[in-house]
Amino acid sequence: MILSMTGYAALSADSPRGRLSLELRSVNSRFLDMQFRIADELRSLEPMLRELILARVSRGKLDCRLFFSDSALADTPQQLNSEALARLKSLAGEAARLFPDAGPLRLADVLRWPGVVTQPQADEEKMRAAAGALCERALQELLSARAREGEKLATAIRERIAAMRSRVAEIAPLLPQSIAAYEAKLAERLREALGAGQEERIRAEVAVFAAKVDVDEELTRLGAHFSEFERVLTQGGARSAPAGKRLDFLSQELNREANTLAAKAASQAISQCALELKLLTEQIREQAQNIE
Repeated sequence: MILSMTGYAALSADSPRGRLSLELRSVNSRFLDMQFRIADELRSLEPMLRELILARVSRGKLDCRLFFSDSALADTPQQLNSEALARLKSLAGEAARLFPDAGPLRLADVLRWPGVVTQPQADEEKMRAAAGALCERALQELLSARAREGEKLATAIRERIAAMRSRVAEIAPLLPQSIAAYEAKLAERLREALGAGQEERIRAEVAVFAAKVDVDEELTRLGAHFSEFERVLTQGGARSAPAGKRLDFLSQELNREANTLAAKAASQAISQCALELKLLTEQIREQAQNIE
């Protein structure tokens, strides 16, 4: 299956502490780049979320946002962490000795200090289970969106590969005629430059230059690349070898062959074909860079 690296999913579910919301956004990137925006009271869930995402996503810049709704937080039972309060009191005393002119801590400052206000410990396992289930559902929705867009990208690439195949098939029968015309024109110029009685040398020179403009090898390699494109689009990729990276590499190879074809062009028809192949290759490369 071909997956795009662009996708979006947003889901909510009830948890032991209220309404929990998870949002996933992903765009294209060379590697997997994950960014997390998680409410402080849920920060302990980040390693679990990271592990779940790593198991399902291999490439793309992915943003994960996990939070409670405001109304849920208002109704959530909370308690003070005595250990955190003791540490804060000790730090405040040490700071007061170093900065005697500083004002004392306000109650609001104490309550905002990380770890001072906590949730009941009994809810932790249920909370992890609820967040894990929500993440699994969101990932499934994200991957479905990426699959739908990936299929559209694959269709666009197939259309361009078909156009390239058709264009190469059109010029292939013209190659013998183009090379023969090139040889005749070159031989005429050599006769004008070398004069009469140099037929043997002229034939040798013509044979050398004719070999340089023969593009049969390039057309054969183009056909092989077309087939590999179609194979990858049909079979998809793997975590060890993502389809997007394969297609991007094949795009570079297509461009290389198109450049060689243009350099060797013995006729206007071949030169025009090479230009069209380069244009289609660039369009393919732009689509391939959005594929996982």
